[in-house]
Amino acid sequence: MSALATAFERATAVAPLGDGAWRGTCEPAWSTQLGANGGYIAAIVLRAMIDELDEPDRRPRSLTCHYLRPPRTGELCIEVVIERHGRTMSTVTARLTQGGRLCVIAVAAFAIELVGAADYAQAPPDAPAPEALAPLEPPPEVPMVAQFDVRPTFGGERYSGASETVSGGWLRFADPQPLDPPALAMYSDAWLPSPFPHLTGPALAPTIDLTVHFRDPVAAAAIADEHVLALFRSTTSSGAFFEEDGQLWSRDGTLLAQSRQLALLLPEPR
Repeated sequence: MSALATAFERATAVAPLGDGAWRGTCEPAWSTQLGANGGYIAAIVLRAMIDELDEPDRRPRSLTCHYLRPPRTGELCIEVVIERHGRTMSTVTARLTQGGRLCVIAVAAFAIELVGAADYAQAPPDAPAPEALAPLEPPPEVPMVAQFDVRPTFGGERYSGASETVSGGWLRFADPQPLDPPALAMYSDAWLPSPFPHLTGPALAPTIDLTVHFRDPVAAAAIADEHVLALFRSTTSSGAFFEEDGQLWSRDGTLLAQSRQLALLLPEPR
């Protein structure tokens, strides 16, 4: 690992063990009240997949992680399998374990750059520039927030009883780094859960599954030290499960990634 590596690169680094297995480490600085953040774990898994495939021209296009149990602080093992290696696309799976216990099952699609039949996109949401907004003071009960420069723009404050289940704003690593696919996976689960402004009391929101679609890897790769505009919205919570859709935009209005997750919405134990 280079001495110039960023805090995020160090926290998500993987090392080969042979036969498709990779070693990583779960760091406590990237945790929530419930343990390791889902986006952080997804980033570690994705790094192992990228390194196992080892084809820079095939960039991640889709990643889905199913979370069976949260890993504890310490060493992780990620076993990666290249399920199919086609002419333009590769399908890769991974299983993250800790102490012999399965924690995450993941599948990803990698592809070369292709020319489509048509290109179209929606406009980015309106938002003031990050320089016009005050950074959020990290809440002590969520250690990972200290790893970011967070500037809220969308939605109300948490537990304020707001009418909408929306959250988001400008987001950047406190130790800035290039916006590679693992960083986008992290950003996709780095914000306050979108139902929290609507609630009037503390809650927990552990992720059941998370899917990230990487929409413009070339544009993302050109971004180094810039804020990303994140917008998250939920439409339904039923039987303790809610969905959340996310969008990540560059400052020039390029859609970098979309996400969807299913998570639990549980009252915080007293």
